[in-house]
Amino acid sequence: MSIAVSARPVSHPLKAPFRISRGVKTAAEVIEVIAAADGHVGRGESVPYARYGESVDSVLAQLTPALSAIDPEVACAALPPGAARNALDLALWDLRARRTGVSVAEATGLPIPQDLVTAVTVSLDEPEAMAAAARAVADAPLIKIKLSAQDPAARLRAVAAAAPDARFIVDPNEGWTFDILSDLAPLLADLPIALVEQPLPAGEDQALEGWDPPFTVCADESVHVGGDLAALRGRYQAVNLKLDKTGGLTEALALLKAARALDFQVMTGCMVASSLGVAPALHLGGASDFADLDGPWWLAADHPGGLRVERGRITPPKAGFWGDGEEVEGLWLK
Repeated sequence: MSIAVSARPVSHPLKAPFRISRGVKTAAEVIEVIAAADGHVGRGESVPYARYGESVDSVLAQLTPALSAIDPEVACAALPPGAARNALDLALWDLRARRTGVSVAEATGLPIPQDLVTAVTVSLDEPEAMAAAARAVADAPLIKIKLSAQDPAARLRAVAAAAPDARFIVDPNEGWTFDILSDLAPLLADLPIALVEQPLPAGEDQALEGWDPPFTVCADESVHVGGDLAALRGRYQAVNLKLDKTGGLTEALALLKAARALDFQVMTGCMVASSLGVAPALHLGGASDFADLDGPWWLAADHPGGLRVERGRITPPKAGFWGDGEEVEGLWLK
């Protein structure tokens, strides 16, 4: 079987700016990979992430050898974890499902839930603006609050007052020191906090060693693949699994298994991406303690037939979108 592989950059404008402690974005800049064989087409998408030294150009350059490889499966396995391997790995999974008729759910034993709770994100802004954003999604069961080192307590209180029935994931994106975290601990303990996600910079999280917080601390930037987990024990109680960090579903499945074996709680997360990039993660989200998969919710226009996020719950994509082996036309933006 000969597999033809192509890759292209795609820009998806956002409906509102997405701000975190490291900056702001107004569009999701993604890489889409198409793998074709025997009249079947598989698709995958990834998000180059500057935090990990990636750009659209660098990811396309990484993918160049795979575009002419005799065996793209071998070329995929040779890539390092990251956005390039993710897009290719996902395209190959989708193609395999379409060629064999065996869905990804069947192959992995991880069906997509029909009603999956996802965190919806309130991005970093002034407290009043964050409160307004929280009120707009106050009926969601789980809200992620993006914070920085600038007056996080005021922002936390503003969001909590605006969404009194929700639980919260607090995410400073490596933006705090241990002193900020410990000073905020009493306030965090009084709020319905599900997770505090990556409060300290990766590589500087040794301050968490042996600390017994009154809430669950989740690693994000500190964990990419299964080999990272051993060093996180005693620092974190949960890990955030993202396809763009693991480099695709293949490694993500291994990371999920390894995290469970070490008694970590698991959250499946995503970058700001289209439904093509997030749909594969729904298999993992259903097997996780938490899901943070609202990436497509930020887009001004998503692919037709993609997943929907309403009231903090995900409706899966339509048949034929990704990984179920069905062939349906008209689902892709041109």
